[in-house]
Order: sequence, then C-alpha cells, then structure tokens
Amino acid sequence: MPNGDDLDERFNELVAQIDAEERRKMRAAAKKAARTGRQSRSGRTPGHADHPSNGRIDHLSGPPPRIGRASLAIATITTVIGAALLVVTLRPDLLAPPGPASEETRTVATISDTDPFAGSPAADYADGIAGFVMPEPKAMEGLSKRDVAKGLERTRDLLAAAFLDRTTLLGGEPAAFANLLDSGQRDVFYEKLGDVRLNSRTLVNSFAPNTAELATDVIKVKGTAGLDTFRMGLRHGVEVELNYLIVYAVRRPGQPSTTMRFVSHLSGGVQIYRTSGKLSLYVDWGASQTPARCDIDDGFIHPVYEGDSPGGVQPTGPLMDPYRLEDRPPANGVCRAAKDT
Repeated sequence: MPNGDDLDERFNELVAQIDAEERRKMRAAAKKAARTGRQSRSGRTPGHADHPSNGRIDHLSGPPPRIGRASLAIATITTVIGAALLVVTLRPDLLAPPGPASEETRTVATISDTDPFAGSPAADYADGIAGFVMPEPKAMEGLSKRDVAKGLERTRDLLAAAFLDRTTLLGGEPAAFANLLDSGQRDVFYEKLGDVRLNSRTLVNSFAPNTAELATDVIKVKGTAGLDTFRMGLRHGVEVELNYLIVYAVRRPGQPSTTMRFVSHLSGGVQIYRTSGKLSLYVDWGASQTPARCDIDDGFIHPVYEGDSPGGVQPTGPLMDPYRLEDRPPANGVCRAAKDT
C-alpha cells in the first residue's frame, strides 16, 4: 500500500494535468454537492407530531406522548467523474488557488463569536423568556380569568425551565422543570427519566453530556400561544396551544471554531383545569431539532457539527425550513431533510 508521501505525489501529478478553467468547474461542482447534501432527520420518540394533542396519557399513569425530534445531517452527495473526483473529495485544498479562499470555495457560513445569530432570522427574535409571549387571559370553560392568568404564568415558567435552564440544557438533572410540575406528573416524570421505551427527558431540551456548550448566554425565542377549551372524560378546562422556535448558539466543548446555530421547534400544549378544587396543569408538548442525530434514542439531543457522521438513517421528503413556524414538525420516526441553520 502506498504511503502518505506517495499519495501526495500522485495527487500533485494529477492536479498538474488540470488547467485553471477545469479546476474552477470542479470547485463549483464540489460546492454544489456540499450544498445539496445538507439534510435533516427526525428522532424516534413516542407520540406523533401531526397531532400533539391526541392520545394523551393521564398524568397519574404516565407522561404524555411525545413529538419526534427532527435534525439536520450533513452529508456530501458526489457523482463519479473519474480520477478528478478523488481530488475534489479527498484533497480539495489542492484545487484552491493560493492565498485566501475565494467566495466560490466557501460552503459554510461564518458564525461570529460576538453575535452568532447575525445573518439569520433569529437575529430579530426576542432574548430568552421574553420570547414566550402568552395570550391575554379570559374566563373560559368554567375557569375564571384569574385561574387562566395563573395557569399562563406557570406555563411560561415551565417553558423557561424546559428550554432555557442551563443545567438542563447541558445534560444535567432537569430539576428546574420537574419542580414546577404538578405532583402526579412530577412523580411519573422522574420514574420515566431514562426509560428505554418512553423517556420523559424528551419533555425538555438536553444536549447529551459533553457534546455541546453554549457559545453565548443569549437564547433566541419566537412564536405564538393561543387559548382553546378541551374535554377529556370528566376533565375539562383551557388548553394553551404552543408554537415556538428556540434558537441556541452551541459548539463542541472548548472548540469555539465549531460554533453553530441550533433550532428547536416546540409545539403542543398545556392543559389548565381544576381537580378537587385545586388549579392543575398538565404538560403535553414536544420539539423537533436541527441539526441533531435521530438514530440515538436516549432522550438526549445529539448535535451534528460540520464534518460529523450523520448516522445511519437516510432523510426523506422535501427540504424543511427550520425557521418556519408554519412547518409542522415531522411525524414520529420520520427523517426529514432540512435547510441549514
């Protein structure tokens, strides 16, 4: 087998036979392949994203059904074009002109260390909990305006604990969220934390330990919430319908050059009702993620950085825009292609 020096010699000989115009065409082809290869996949978690409010499990018997996590996988699609492809795929640096890389060869947008959201839709989103805007409370379905107002305040706190709490985000114990749950759902939440079949950790955003750190304390949030009524057997009240985008700037721990934007699309709801004279809440939401792996089903988010292996599940369907609130998150177990963040 030839050693590294021999391979370099052969590459250099091959490149020397390619004129400048052909190199330009090959760089353009490589750039196009990289662009079309950015794809997304959704995680396998219990539940169905198309109908997040259907088939709920009572909070005394188990956690609510979950919406699958979607993710972006980075893959390069190539076409065999003879020996020249080997140079494009394995040694693209040999085709680049001397000096700084031209705009044509750049396939990844530069993320600013000081403002990682610049140049993206998230730049105009609200910071943190300010983005979780709640609707105006009103008396509905037997609940007073004051009851609904209290329920909305608790809903906002639950959202902050699930999607903004630093300890939870970095894979620690999601105590901030659990402590805000009603006692019945809290008990089941802890019972199912780490469960191989129905992992309750998917109710919060938790990056797998040692896979990510926050590049900035700022987390961007945009979305809507509305009020509707619900009836489930003897239980009835008001449901807060949620549809939010939460955008993080993350990177590999200790590697600032890997900073990227990460989008979480939350949808679902929170039920507000009275039981035994007490105001109660029941959380039934889920989120899809971009870019994250979907072939690891442990309740944690596994981010996909530039150059990472995307895993074994192939994405399908038309490209989704992770910044479109109107796009419904993928159904459970479906890997969807997505645009870059």
